[in-house]
Amino acid sequence: MAPSPYLVGVGAANADVHGRSRAAVNLRDSNPGTMRVSAGGVTRNILENAARLGLDARLVSAVGGDAFGQMILTRSAAAGVNIENVLVLPDAASSTYMTVLEPSGEMFVAVSDMSILARLPEEYLTVRAPLLQGAAAIACDPSLPEATLDCLLALAGKTPVFVDPVSTAYARKIAPRVGRFHTVKPNRMELAVLAGMETDEDSALKRAVARLLEKGCRRVYVTLGPEGCCYGDDTGLFLHGKLRPIACMENASGAGDAFTAAAVYGYIHALPPEETLYLALAAGSVAIRSAETVSPQLCVQALFDTLAQDRL
Repeated sequence: MAPSPYLVGVGAANADVHGRSRAAVNLRDSNPGTMRVSAGGVTRNILENAARLGLDARLVSAVGGDAFGQMILTRSAAAGVNIENVLVLPDAASSTYMTVLEPSGEMFVAVSDMSILARLPEEYLTVRAPLLQGAAAIACDPSLPEATLDCLLALAGKTPVFVDPVSTAYARKIAPRVGRFHTVKPNRMELAVLAGMETDEDSALKRAVARLLEKGCRRVYVTLGPEGCCYGDDTGLFLHGKLRPIACMENASGAGDAFTAAAVYGYIHALPPEETLYLALAAGSVAIRSAETVSPQLCVQALFDTLAQDRL
């Protein structure tokens, strides 16, 4: 019997601290609101979402020997993520991502400290080459140091690597090596950095996606917020998908991670591109309905239920 496919995630595992203001944010003043702490980090979030979709998800990351580190490990394991390959550094502070949210749930500003990832040595990945090369897919995020990112891409071999650039600043790190990724998931601004061209006009999106495919990417998802997502791949296929707008959004910060997890799910299960695209949109929709970074309600059935209700 062939072994079951699994997903490896290499990257950030954070403590997410979300503060949501009850009214429009006033700069240089105290803003009454609510606070929530949860396990986060782009890669860790992708893996938790993937585990909730039934995938075997294995995390490679680093956490500190502090209360946040213990919380990250405990909550990840409870959600079904394999944490056997997480490096615990007793003298380090765990990664932290702090956001201030508008009353609508949209992010107003965020600050992150990912410095612990600089202490995830290349040797730690090298000895895990069999784990990486045996995976059905690898998910990573650009908060990894450049040397570690290059080491990962070299060790991956034929295993497809998925990446979300996360921000325009990180997109600049990804850009010189973007063609080495199987699948990239930028937003419109990140796409402009990766492709080296303006993407303000809708007509430019297809040309920018084509440029990434020419560089070597196999699949490109361009998330467009309320306007859905554009998809292009190396077969020449180009799609646009969109769901019905959501009336009440709780937290926008986890939508991209859920989207990527569903895109990986579709890839591993060899689903058609259009079905994968809409499952990914549905995953993002489920995510933003939850106050948690990763929705406890996420599952495959929740995706189909969302599509039955919101697909246009």
